[in-house]
Amino acid sequence: MPTIVCNVNNCSHNNSGVCYANKISVNGKKARTNNNTCCSTFLNQDTYSTLTNNTLDSGSCNTLGCNVKSCAHNVAGCTCSLHDIAITSNIEKTNLYSETYCNSFRYK
Repeated sequence: MPTIVCNVNNCSHNNSGVCYANKISVNGKKARTNNNTCCSTFLNQDTYSTLTNNTLDSGSCNTLGCNVKSCAHNVAGCTCSLHDIAITSNIEKTNLYSETYCNSFRYK
């Protein structure tokens, strides 16, 4: 099971720095740097409250999808070959998924 370390503190899926979404999706068409990627699973806690207790499984994220075809870790165009990744943001209070990025991204 993948571990998604997350420092986007106001994401509804964040539980003490670990993502508890059932499935995470990283996107970034034609990304060349990690800033060109995003976690499209991000949900603002101000709007969606805390969802870490609403997962189907009893633990952290169990499916890591990646649509960033330019990433060296992308396998078969939709799966990340890494077991653990890091999602982050440079903004203290993130409002949109486009303000997040995959810090584990490596350009091919």
